[in-house]
Order: sequence, then structure tokens, then C-alpha cells
Amino acid sequence: MSSTPPYTPPGGGAPPPYDPRTQWRVYREQQKAAWRAQRDVWKAQRHQWKSAYGYGPRVPSIVGPIILIGVGIVALLVMTGHIEASEFWSWYGRWWPLLLIGAGIALLGEWALDMKRQTAVRRGGSFVGILVVLALIGLFASGAHRWWGPWQANWGDNEDMFNMFGKPQHDMEQQVLNTEIPANATIQILNPRGDISITAGDTSTMQVQAHAVAYAESDSEANKIFASQAAHVTVSGNTVVVKSEGNNNGRLNLTIALPHSARVTVNSGRGDVIAANLGAGATITADHGNVRLNSISGSVEVHFGSDKGDFSAHQVDGEIIADGRCNDLTLSEVKGKVLINGELHGGVHMENLSGPVHLHTSVTDLEMGSLLGDMTLNDEDLRVTEAKGQVRVITHSKNVDLSQIYGDTYVEDRDGNISIDPAGTYNVEAKSMSGRGDIELTLPPGMSASINAYTHNGDILSDYDANVPEGESKKVAFTVGSGGAKVNLSTDVGDVRIKKGSLTPPPPPSISANPPKPPETPNAPHLKAPKTPAVPVTQ
Repeated sequence: MSSTPPYTPPGGGAPPPYDPRTQWRVYREQQKAAWRAQRDVWKAQRHQWKSAYGYGPRVPSIVGPIILIGVGIVALLVMTGHIEASEFWSWYGRWWPLLLIGAGIALLGEWALDMKRQTAVRRGGSFVGILVVLALIGLFASGAHRWWGPWQANWGDNEDMFNMFGKPQHDMEQQVLNTEIPANATIQILNPRGDISITAGDTSTMQVQAHAVAYAESDSEANKIFASQAAHVTVSGNTVVVKSEGNNNGRLNLTIALPHSARVTVNSGRGDVIAANLGAGATITADHGNVRLNSISGSVEVHFGSDKGDFSAHQVDGEIIADGRCNDLTLSEVKGKVLINGELHGGVHMENLSGPVHLHTSVTDLEMGSLLGDMTLNDEDLRVTEAKGQVRVITHSKNVDLSQIYGDTYVEDRDGNISIDPAGTYNVEAKSMSGRGDIELTLPPGMSASINAYTHNGDILSDYDANVPEGESKKVAFTVGSGGAKVNLSTDVGDVRIKKGSLTPPPPPSISANPPKPPETPNAPHLKAPKTPAVPVTQ
């Protein structure tokens, strides 16, 4: 073992004094030299790889950062309220496979570009984990969407939803409020939690009955809930306000009788809205709950929130305007125009509508002059019988069946069959695009039309004399009678059938003039017998 002290200079002598700065400079120079050596080795390896294989080392793909940026943008839009969270997850649960398709296309583009330029090979393993996580989230969102709809349909409007912790229920009838109100008053009803039932009659007063429900462990706690959600009536000039502040541990079901001439505005949070025999129309906002209207004079305006509810209206003398997210929609005997704009997640049924109809969703656009018969719409089919005036349909993934149409018809469909039965000499145009879809046209006896039919990959079948060419694409043109109407039929992948009708359609019927049935007065079926003795409230 050497006995020479550390840091002894060559040839002997006393070691130099320790200097930290000098030591740091020496260490830094050593690190720089090591980095230069490593860089030279990498350059040599890259040169060898390019000479031997025609490409350089692997480098990260840009797809991963793009995905992260996209996720961040969507999250920001959801958090700031520019995108509705429930709508986004519903959309993502259906279309998340497009993310994998887009990532695959981007990787193919990078690979083709690298092969053309003979540059570095992209490394995609860095974001495979991200794609796996997003795919699992998509599967979860898809399953949750399928499960949430039936669950909400069965339980979403159940009264027990107000009592998710299973506390004892306390019931109380609030003192009836009778208020003299001005003629032709505007009545505003605000109830964040509970049902609202409204009926009108020949009276100058407004009567408010309130059934309060509280979920509490004690009578004193229930008493506080009753007091906090009690209904109050305020009259200010021609405006009357019926308001409950609401309470998260209870609900207040209102039954209101008011003058026939009053105009009603309702803002409901969680609960159903039922109205009958109103004489000046209504404006209703329902965030979570069903809306049922019967025998309404004047216009009706309904706004649904993010939670889907059912909407039905019967015997409405004015127009109906509705928007938002709705589940089942039922309209009948409406004399004014009908304008529906939003998302329909259930079945739609309309009949006996005197005014024009315009229905717009993300899937379907439907316009018609009036509906003398009926219309049904669901996830797979759109059927219209006895419509008067021009009928215009733009949709996809639905089978369209239009019969006894007293006016020109235009249909544009994707991935669905089209069947049209005009009731006279009217123009018809039908297009089935981007997928397989057959077109069937049934002409009534005596109709005159100039017919043009085309299919890119299908057959043309006609009960009339038509020279159908051979080959994959077929196009025919012929005239029936004097050729008065213009008929254009085209499909990308599907058959075109032109048939002779056997029966002459009757003249267009008129809207039924039968007197309306008397409305069913809401009897507040939600007012159940108290489960516990009523708790009084100090007024």
C-alpha cells in the first residue's frame, strides 16, 4: 500500500492547497469532454445505420402531443361550459373508435413521409398507453350511456330521487294561499324541486295549494325544511310571482288554480309540469321533468334542460315552439305552427297538425306544410301519412316512408331505404347516398311524370316500359302520361323500384272540426297520504 499522501504532485513535494472553484472547473471540463465523445459515437452510429439500412435512428412521433393537446382543449371547453358534459360523453361513447382510426392514419402518413425522405423512423410506443386509456374511457362511456338511459327512464323522475340517503319522510299541507290578481296578469311560477300542476277557470283569484315533503331525522329538522321551501305569492302591478326557494332535503308540489286570461311562465328545476285549460298560452322551462299540456289557447314555448324529459301537448290553438333535450314527444290537434329544435332521444308521434311543421335534430330535418294524418319517428324509422304541402326530409340511418303526400316531396337519406307514395301529380326527388339504400316510388293511377332514375350499383325495376341498360351503373329516363311532374331518383348502392298504384287517392282531407274533449283537470296525483304525522309550521 502506497504511503504517498493524496494530491501529491509528480516528483514529490507538498500538495497544492484545495481550491473548490478549480475543482469545479476541472469537473465541468471532464463532463464536456464525455458529452463530446458520446455525441461523436451517436453520429458514427447514425452514419452506420443510414449506410446499412437507409434510415436513421428512431425519434418520437408527433401523434402523442397532438392527442394531449386535443384532450386539453376538450377538457377546457367542458370545464368552461362551452360544451355540455353529458352531451360530450354521449357523443364520445359512440364515436371514440374514430380516435384510433385518426391515430393510425397519422402514423401511416409519418411512415410514408419518412420512407420518402429516408429520415429517422418514428417511435409510436410513447403514446400507445394514452390510446389504451382513451379507448377504455370510450368503452366505459358507451356502456354508461346505454345503462344510464334505461335507469333514468325508470328512476329519474321517481320521488325517491329527492331522498337518496333514505331519511324518514315528513309531509305537510301548507296553508292555502288565495290572492286577488289583476285581469290579464302574467303569472311567474318558480319551483326548483317539486311538481307543478296548473289549471284555469272563470275566477278572478289565484289559489295555491302546496304539499311539502321533507326528509329529516327529526320533526324539528323537518320543520326547518318546511319553512325554507314554503311557497310565497308576490303581486307587483300586472305581474304575480309564485316562488319557492327549495331545499335539497325536500320538495314542494304545487297545485295552482288561476284565471283563464292569465299568461303563465313556469321555471321548474326537478319535477313535472302539468297545465290545462290555459287561455293565454304558457312559457315553460323544465330542467328535469316531464311537461304535459292539454287544451291551451295561445302560444306555447317549452325549453328543456340537459336532462331529458317527456313532452306532450293536446288541443293547442296557437303555435308550439320547443327546444332542448327531450325524450318522448307527442303532439296532437295543434292549430298553429310547430317548431321543434333540439335532440330527441325517444319516440315521436304527431297527428292532426293544422300549421306548418319544422323538426330539427342532429340527425333529422323535417319540414311539411301540415299534417292531416300522423307522423312517427324513432331510432330506425320516419313515417309520415297524409301530409299536405311540400314535404322535405334530410336524415341518415333511418328508413323513410312517406305515403299520401299532397305536395312536392324531397328526401335525402344516408344508409336507409326510401319509400314515397304521392297522392297526385307532384314533383318527387329522392337521394340515397353513402351506403346501401333502396328507393321505392308508387305512382297513383293517372299521374303524369317525367322520370329519371339512377343507381351506381344496383338494379332499376319498373312497372312501366323503361329501357334499363346493362352494367354496374344504370340510368333510365322515360315519361308517364303527359309528363307533368318531375321525378328524380338516385342511389349509390341499392335498387330503384317504380310501381303502379292500384287505388286513386282521395282528395286531401281537412282537419277534423269535432269539438275538443273537455280537458282533464290535474288532480295532483303526486299528493300522497302522509307517511308520518304532519309537522306544523309557524306562519
